Amino acid sequence: MGSESVMSDGGGHWLSAVLMVALMVALFSSGDAAVSYDHRAVIINGQRRILISGSIHYPRSTPDMWPDLIQKAKDGGLDVIQTYVFWNGHEPFPGQYYFEGRYDLVRFVKLVKQAGLYVNLRIGPYVCAEWNFGGFPIWLKYVPGISFRTDNGPFKAAMEKFTAKIVSMMKAEGLFEWQGGPIILSQVENEFGPMEYNGGAAARVYANWAAQMAVSLKTGVPWVMCKQDDAPDPVINTCNGFYCDDFSPNKPYKPMIWTEAWTGWFTAFGGPVPRRPVEDLAFAVARFIQKGGSFVNYYMYHGGTNFGRTAGGPFIATSYEYDAPIDEYGLLREPKWGHLRDLHKAIKLCEPALVSGDPTVTSLGSYHEAHVFQSKSGACAAFLSNYNPSSYGRVTFNGMHHDLPPWSITILPDCRTAVFNTARVGAQSSQMKMELVGGFSWESYNEDINSLDSDAFTKDGLLEQISMTWDRSDYLWYTTYVNIGQDEQFLKNGNYPVLSVLSAGHGMHVFVNGRPEGNVYGGLDSPKLTYSRNVKLWAGSNKISILSVAVGLPNVGDHFETWNAGVLGPVTLDGLNEGKRDLSREKWTYQVGLKGEALSLHSLSGSSSVEWGGASNMQPLTWYKTLFNAPSGNEPLALDMRSMGKGQIWINGESIGRYWPAYKAYGSCGGCDYRGTYNEKKCQTNCGEPSQRWYHVPRSWLNPTGNLLVVLEEWGGDPTGISMVKRKVGSVCAEIFEWQPSARNWKTKGYGRPKAHLSCPPGQKMSKIKFASFGTPQGVCGSFSEGSCHAFHSYDAFQKESLLQNCIGQQWCSVVVAPQMFGGDPCPGIMKKLAVEAICQ
Repeated sequence: MGSESVMSDGGGHWLSAVLMVALMVALFSSGDAAVSYDHRAVIINGQRRILISGSIHYPRSTPDMWPDLIQKAKDGGLDVIQTYVFWNGHEPFPGQYYFEGRYDLVRFVKLVKQAGLYVNLRIGPYVCAEWNFGGFPIWLKYVPGISFRTDNGPFKAAMEKFTAKIVSMMKAEGLFEWQGGPIILSQVENEFGPMEYNGGAAARVYANWAAQMAVSLKTGVPWVMCKQDDAPDPVINTCNGFYCDDFSPNKPYKPMIWTEAWTGWFTAFGGPVPRRPVEDLAFAVARFIQKGGSFVNYYMYHGGTNFGRTAGGPFIATSYEYDAPIDEYGLLREPKWGHLRDLHKAIKLCEPALVSGDPTVTSLGSYHEAHVFQSKSGACAAFLSNYNPSSYGRVTFNGMHHDLPPWSITILPDCRTAVFNTARVGAQSSQMKMELVGGFSWESYNEDINSLDSDAFTKDGLLEQISMTWDRSDYLWYTTYVNIGQDEQFLKNGNYPVLSVLSAGHGMHVFVNGRPEGNVYGGLDSPKLTYSRNVKLWAGSNKISILSVAVGLPNVGDHFETWNAGVLGPVTLDGLNEGKRDLSREKWTYQVGLKGEALSLHSLSGSSSVEWGGASNMQPLTWYKTLFNAPSGNEPLALDMRSMGKGQIWINGESIGRYWPAYKAYGSCGGCDYRGTYNEKKCQTNCGEPSQRWYHVPRSWLNPTGNLLVVLEEWGGDPTGISMVKRKVGSVCAEIFEWQPSARNWKTKGYGRPKAHLSCPPGQKMSKIKFASFGTPQGVCGSFSEGSCHAFHSYDAFQKESLLQNCIGQQWCSVVVAPQMFGGDPCPGIMKKLAVEAICQ
């Protein structure tokens, strides 16, 4: 029932609607439903739960990766896997549905269930997510009379149909919790609140309609709307952001849910690679929990890859790493994964007290607070906070002294024993390496830029690109002919006219009489662009061809369906006898896509349909192909594309995505201090380097022999520099203070000395201790150095065969961090730590 019908109906209908909402609130806030909620937490089968969740988007990895990703999430202390549902992947054409391969949603949800985890299904169906067109199918843009995300009949009809389709599918497969499935929460819409302000009354009507529509589908689990402060009952409004400790739900009987705790930020071509220190992320999560938060979801927990042309933006990179705890290749990003695992362990130890009620907050001094939770049964948990971004704090709590590092929180599951501090990382770190496998022997095929195919058509004036391509290709040719008279002065003096082309984005290559004249591209902050250069023309007819290039469709913004791409003009020639000639209204011939695309050169059958030559001399718009055998082993694989310009990659017909290493990262990079408020520009890397150099090659896409690799190069890069690499752990490190709290060692009556845990991945063992120092070591993993205080037997604790904890030749080992393990105390009275690095082979 839409809100407009509620307002226009008679009083009886209005009262019925109110009673229906009241009943839904009562249902979801009572213990009668399998999943309900109250102000303190989500309730599952009558039990309040503190839930830790992580986003893993099924299309951004391959089905063979899913079980391992889900298991690593579980091992990391997660209770829930969160994912969007990607409309444009599931309904590429109206009424034609696809749920196979990377889009097998049911298989993904069932794998989560098999692992014993829950699911938060964000149906949307708008997802944003730096995903092409925000997850909307391109055909939706061309539904007559449509206007996205407002009180618009055609849009609401399409949205409701798809949302109902997904809900019906989940019910049919028995995947909601009340059916024995894993889905405990659903989401409708996505971050609409900021858009609603600009959209006025129609946007508010739409938001209310979306909530009521979702509830009417009777999923049997609560619905959430993130960043939607006016979410109507019984829908729960939730928070997204780097921090959410100041967030409060819009009703006192709704729980505090953080649907997106941003683990980092996305990478754009031309932009640096953002990183978020785990100390700050752990601090943000602990701060949310201590304020009464009960559900935290990491966005992303595994970011994955924007395969094919799924990256949006425009200008979003193919890698969607997001500095997530599990990296793009499915390997653990340490210490982020391990430190968060230890945080989750500490939070779970506090759960009996956390779910019992609201905290008591006590000031322990300037910047210092204690948040204490107590249950009637005697459970007690405390969070001791130091909000100062620069100075240590010493506080007294329950008669005990606690030293709190700056910008940190210490967790005490029994209100006495400190088991975890957000700023003291006890988990190991890893140094990753890209190990060279080998290069390739290439053949080339030059893209035909001089002839038009049978599908080309001619129109008066300039046409918008997406309306022509319907996003079937990144490319659209614009071709016109210009007649130059014999009496033009530039033919005599050589002062050639200037061709100026204005484009709505995102890039273009210009050709005159079959000769490449140059290219120009926009960027994330400014997709619109202008080409303006002298062009060599001759007397008579001249052919001007412009290849307009899209780099992903917009995924966010007010009514982004109205945004344009392509050459919209004006297109002018300046410097003729007549002055400036406007070509915008001339006849233009259009061709969608490249000839190589039409021939399917990326496929085995298509590549066999043309004659390939030797590797060309780095010409623009050139196709390259090679055959190769799958590298041995099971390590993740990538292509090193640093020698190339811009283009696309296919392996055995599957699209890896767009590559663009020639677009160097610009911005501010430098040191990174975890202390103080984080934003996406605080800890950037890769300035002056390619925004993305390596491109993930899923092993499941490979055959043992005879794999076809095809590269389309737009700019003219050097394919002989392309190589295959394996991503491996090169070394592992640990840094542990001698009295560092540890949730893993905690027991009901206290804990023992902390331990340094080192672990190489399966199939690798520790071959050498590169560095070890108990005392005051300096530096970071990969570049440790001894400090003024150093125990001379530091190495012995790890590599003496007479000791039980010998690490050499082992996949994993642990060493107690105590002076006697390293030959005695090298500097009494000083807080010491152990730093160790082991080589994995």
